[in-house]
Amino acid sequence: MNNKSFSRHRASVIGSHIDLLDWEGTIARIAAWGRAGESRYVVASNVHSVVTAVFDQRFARVVNAADMVTCDGAPVTWMLRQLGAPAQRRINGPDLMLRYFAAEASTAGRVYLYGGTQAALDGLAERAKRDYPGLQIVGTHSPPFRPPTEDEDLLDVTRINASGAHVVFVGLGCPKQELWMAAHVDRINAVMIGVGAAFDYHAGLQPRAPEWMQHHGLEWAYRLLRDPRRLWRRYVFTNIPFLVMGGAQWIASRITGARPAARPPVAAQPEVDLTQQAAAAEFSEQPVRSADAEVIGA
Repeated sequence: MNNKSFSRHRASVIGSHIDLLDWEGTIARIAAWGRAGESRYVVASNVHSVVTAVFDQRFARVVNAADMVTCDGAPVTWMLRQLGAPAQRRINGPDLMLRYFAAEASTAGRVYLYGGTQAALDGLAERAKRDYPGLQIVGTHSPPFRPPTEDEDLLDVTRINASGAHVVFVGLGCPKQELWMAAHVDRINAVMIGVGAAFDYHAGLQPRAPEWMQHHGLEWAYRLLRDPRRLWRRYVFTNIPFLVMGGAQWIASRITGARPAARPPVAAQPEVDLTQQAAAAEFSEQPVRSADAEVIGA
């Protein structure tokens, strides 16, 4: 992986390290990496991914090793606000894709689309050509719904690198897309961004939840109502654990005063016996440090 880094401010949401970002900085950083030909990957983190990371250590390592982790889901964004970043915006994959298209269209940005069905790829490429003139869709590929052979994988890498893409949008779904991106760091010379169902949304093959549902954290409910047979198990086994674990983290932050998402971060306050502390300070002729003093962590 490219060792060049940028200044990051992250906070843990039940163990997943999420970057505190705004839209302008997110797009600018991705564009800079892409134009420099750096091999990077970006994870858009939602309830599904943070809960999966709790129970799958391999996946947790992949998420926390990413070059950027955005708050894709509304509940994850709300957690960051409660942990000290009240102005944090939701930086979700589908919107990130279109914002990147808009930002890079005027400078002939080069984009590769990997994943999804051929119908979704064709529809998305056509929309990009129509709505974002100047943007270059330099290649698309719909991989088989099985692990690729070694030769197929090598061909994919060769094809993507030969295209000169700045950014590769990956639509394989979680956790497959994150594992794929991590496996191709230092092999694909572009920024890889996992965007889940964004291909289907933007190709017009699958409707997205109305904006009011997105803003109120109900996008999952909209998707569940449309496809209950496929999604009920996923939401039962991710949403409920998130409520329990996220609630426990929120209560702990209220008890300890920890605000890891604040700038600068505010650490939890230790319980200190002021009588013993004063006695020790008097003995050592050192000034007493108030237990209420703010502890700042880098």
